[in-house]
Amino acid sequence: MSKSVEVAVKNRIKNRGRGWCFTPLHFEGLGSNEAIRQALSRLQKDKFIRRLAQGIYDYPKEHRTLGVIPPNLNLVAKAIAEKNGVQIQPAGAHAANLTGLSEQIPGRLIFLTEGPSRKVKIGNQEIVFKKATKKIMSSSGTREGLIIQAFKNLGKDHIDETIRARTRKFLKPSSEKEIRKNMKFAPAWVRALVFEITEINK
Repeated sequence: MSKSVEVAVKNRIKNRGRGWCFTPLHFEGLGSNEAIRQALSRLQKDKFIRRLAQGIYDYPKEHRTLGVIPPNLNLVAKAIAEKNGVQIQPAGAHAANLTGLSEQIPGRLIFLTEGPSRKVKIGNQEIVFKKATKKIMSSSGTREGLIIQAFKNLGKDHIDETIRARTRKFLKPSSEKEIRKNMKFAPAWVRALVFEITEINK
């Protein structure tokens, strides 16, 4: 194995900083696929990086008294999506938590995806990828996409005044044009409520 490849891989990891999640694909151009895999294997054995799942690693954060910190599952999911070349969209209780509409911390993280459905175990936690239609995924990566999934998780009858206020605050950075565009394929009741909350004429 070329030592120069290992040094280049290690430097890239250091430059990205602790907490970064990555796959071998993040080192394309630094050497052959085999050399990169060997470099990652060596760095793992040296405990410089941590292997989270097949082909998924992170540069773990460390706490002075707590030691090595568990990985950020959002970053893990992002790395997996980048590895597979697909978009992902947080859903379920995870979306409700990310938007601040719920304080419940889910035991597993659910993401909608263009790719196949699968489950990935990370320690004692689980990331679930659920295949979704192109229409549903059209709002992925947007504030509106998160609100759609959060509302679906909470249910129409649980959108009280507190939820409305938090939704209004969360969507404040979005323009009317963005809201209209990203709500195009939302369930009718979600779209109507969001338009009402953000004072957009239907």
